[in-house]
Amino acid sequence: MPPESKISAHLHSVRETIVRLDPKDAHRATQSSSSTFLIDTRPASFREKEGFIPGALIIERNVLEWRLDPTSPDSIDEARRSHFTPIVFCNEGYASTLAVQSLNSLGVKTATDLKGGFRGWKAAGLLVTISDQPKP
Repeated sequence: MPPESKISAHLHSVRETIVRLDPKDAHRATQSSSSTFLIDTRPASFREKEGFIPGALIIERNVLEWRLDPTSPDSIDEARRSHFTPIVFCNEGYASTLAVQSLNSLGVKTATDLKGGFRGWKAAGLLVTISDQPKP
C-alpha cells in the first residue's frame, strides 16, 4: 500500500480539530437558528450542473475569507452577527474542510463543515433545486 499523500494527511489532521456536521444535523441547525447559514463555496459551473441548496448563501471559495471575516470591509452582513455560524460546503467536503480551518485562523471559531458536501446533502435526500439558480 502506498504511503498516504501529504494533502490526505493534512486533511485528516485538520478534521481532528474542527466540528463537522452530517447533512441532516446541518439541516436541523439551519432550521432552528436564524444565525446559522449554509455557505456554498462551489464554482458556478458546479451549481449549474448539479443544482443548489435553497437558502444557502453563495460565496465562492476565492473570496470566502473576505466575506466571512467580520473585521473585513468586504464582509457580508450575516458575518457581523454576534452568533454567526457558517456551515461551509463544497461539492464533496474536502475543500470546505480546509476553508473552515482558514476561517478558524481568522477568528471565525463557529465555522463548521458539511460532511460529504453538496453531494452528501443530496444523498441524504434533502432538498436540492436545479432551476432558478441564485446569483452570488
